[in-house]
Amino acid sequence: MTRIFLAILLWMVAFFTNMFAQSVQNYSLSGTIDYDNNNQVEINLFNTENKWLKTEVADQNGKFSFNDLASGSYNLKINKNGTEVYKSEVAISGNTTLPAISLDEKTIETVTITKTKPYIERQDGKMILNVENSIAATGNSAFEVLEKAPGVKIDSNDNITLRGKGNLLVQIDGKNTPMNGTDLANYLRGIASSTVEKVEFITNPSSKYDASGTSIINIRLKKDQRKGTNGSLSTSLGTGKYVKNNNSFSINHRNKKVNLFASYSFAYREFYNKLLLDRSFYDNGVLQKVYVQDNFLKMNFRNHIAKAGMDYYANDKNILGFSVGFVSNRFDPTSNNDTQVLNQNYQPSGTFNTKSNNRDHWKNASLNFNHKYKIDSLGSELTTDLDYINYANTSLQNFNTRHFDTAGNEGKPYLLKGDLGGNLNIYSLKTDLTKVFKKNWKLETGIKTSFVKADNDLQFFDSSSGIPVIDTTKTNHFIYEENINAVYGNVIKNWEKFKVNFGLRMENTNVTGNQLTTSQINRKNYTQLFPSAVFSYDLDDKNSIELNFSRRITRPTYKQLNPFKFYLDPTTYQAGNPDLNPQTTMNYEFTYSLSNKYFATLSYSKTLNNITDILKPIVEKGNIVVVQANENLSSATYYGLNVVAPVKVTRWWEMNNSANFYYGSYTGNISDTYIKNQGNFTFDLNSISSFKIGNGFSAELTGNYKAKEVYAYMFLKPMWSVNIGAQKKFKNNSTLRFTFNDIFLTSNPEARNIYSSYIENFTVRRDTRVVTLSYTYNFGSGKSGQPRKTGGADDLKQRAG
Repeated sequence: MTRIFLAILLWMVAFFTNMFAQSVQNYSLSGTIDYDNNNQVEINLFNTENKWLKTEVADQNGKFSFNDLASGSYNLKINKNGTEVYKSEVAISGNTTLPAISLDEKTIETVTITKTKPYIERQDGKMILNVENSIAATGNSAFEVLEKAPGVKIDSNDNITLRGKGNLLVQIDGKNTPMNGTDLANYLRGIASSTVEKVEFITNPSSKYDASGTSIINIRLKKDQRKGTNGSLSTSLGTGKYVKNNNSFSINHRNKKVNLFASYSFAYREFYNKLLLDRSFYDNGVLQKVYVQDNFLKMNFRNHIAKAGMDYYANDKNILGFSVGFVSNRFDPTSNNDTQVLNQNYQPSGTFNTKSNNRDHWKNASLNFNHKYKIDSLGSELTTDLDYINYANTSLQNFNTRHFDTAGNEGKPYLLKGDLGGNLNIYSLKTDLTKVFKKNWKLETGIKTSFVKADNDLQFFDSSSGIPVIDTTKTNHFIYEENINAVYGNVIKNWEKFKVNFGLRMENTNVTGNQLTTSQINRKNYTQLFPSAVFSYDLDDKNSIELNFSRRITRPTYKQLNPFKFYLDPTTYQAGNPDLNPQTTMNYEFTYSLSNKYFATLSYSKTLNNITDILKPIVEKGNIVVVQANENLSSATYYGLNVVAPVKVTRWWEMNNSANFYYGSYTGNISDTYIKNQGNFTFDLNSISSFKIGNGFSAELTGNYKAKEVYAYMFLKPMWSVNIGAQKKFKNNSTLRFTFNDIFLTSNPEARNIYSSYIENFTVRRDTRVVTLSYTYNFGSGKSGQPRKTGGADDLKQRAG
């Protein structure tokens, strides 16, 4: 059935491509610029949606021409040194010659347009965080950028929620990351913020995107598109409790035919995680035992990230490209866990101490081949991406536990050693077709097929006697295979004030989980439809509204399905759940926009089989142990209001303000604890003030507050933080920055988990109060160039300037 499904999809794409290619018309647009230094002037052609199409440079006589154009309306813009000096609407119904364009030389030389993107903006239904414009992000990792982002919360297990909704899909440059929780957090901690251009928050993705995740967080890494040879060097040194150092280098060379790019970054970061726990265990409401724990974890990262690639502009219609990437992340966590055991009368009954030291190495290699065929000058195009991604990890774990009675006498020590290896291969092929018709009609369609295979081999040994003996209760070997085939179509129509976008995506999923140690095999096969729609209307020149909805699915990750046990200490381990089902969500949003600057979004969503991170106490070998796992809640409901309101206080002081108000409620029965519509009204606030001091100096003040929240069985306390920063820009294209993040050391979570037989209070302290000094130097010709789409899901954007 899968082969038939794929054959039909490929035939559909071939049929539409052939049909649309036949509709191409070959008209030309030519003209003359009356300006002495015309060889320094760029002429840019855009379609009516302001999407860039072509760039030409006038010859020595001021003449220019665009060929292979279809009939229709266009926008013509002329830039000098990145400054827009002329624009005009052009209608083409045949070969067209424009009247001579006269540019006033004095105006061209003196007009300066400074186009600085705000820290927070909204485009095409996305909230965008322009990280490269943030002083406070200096010296941080991508994980720390997310921690400070509006509407984002990260709990003690590193689970990320956006506007109160979890089970997100996190992407790097449009590519899915097959991780979650601590694995994802450690991966993001290795990415320096100096390599991040922006973060896109897509709360209601259209059918063009993968249906996975309640929302999408896409981290866009920097890529220089200017002509000539350009690059940058950046280094930073920070210190909190421990030292943090980020370094990056990027270079790009571009001419008419070839675009070459390469980048490398190295980060050395030390941080700690201090977890204070108060755990109470009950039986039929009667207290049985209490653990009071102090767990201190220290970790150092040595992270290398390298990427290189090339785009080849074969002709006006075909662009070929490839890129390779490599990530090496070594981290050696060590921890010390002191636990005091109390009996049912809160009297001491003993203590134990666990020391652990691990040696972890994660590697990630990626290869992408891409091709873009420009069908016509209106923006019709066919793109294809072929990707291979590999994630490999090894972990050597050592746990040494010593038990003491109330008199201080030591019992027999327990030594546990682990040898864990994992390998994940991802293969993906994606083809997207965009056809722009006359009268502002557009069709988007495409197919995607992906195959994932994960192989996890975990071996644990009991070395208490001095001779390692394999522990069969902890050892496991799990193989996970997943094949997803998808086809989608979007129909878009623009009127003068009204725009609609209808989409439908179909995904066929085939999953097999094979636990080799027990010969347990779990298979799941299903096909589902994911509709989406967007209706937008311009009330007048300043006011507009938008209504959209989409259906989403969140599939369990291979780790969430893997039933192996990953031990944290003698009282806690993580375990997967092979019976975990995917969750499905219907999202609805209504957005009001004022001057494309102020935004208010009302949201509603309903999730079935909500995947929830839970804590479950069990008895294992006579001891009470807490298991961290994922299970399905019956449902989750979400109501929200998100507001973005920038304010220009004075000529030198601007504020970017955002607020998120929402109510989330949860229903289900986990660990014999039934909840119905359990939740609360909560909110978070974020404000960033930017100050222009003069002579290249500027400063920034950031503050955020997150109110208390009920997330299923977890009751989170409020938290807040304040960050300051300053920078100096020099005439040699270099920048010196200073930041002081989390000045009052208040951005750490505290919460309580409540179940019928288990109550846990926890407090987390992290190395978040950090002072950083950084220096960045940009070099090169600085000539602007056309943007290049890389990756199957990336949208071609109009260049700034």
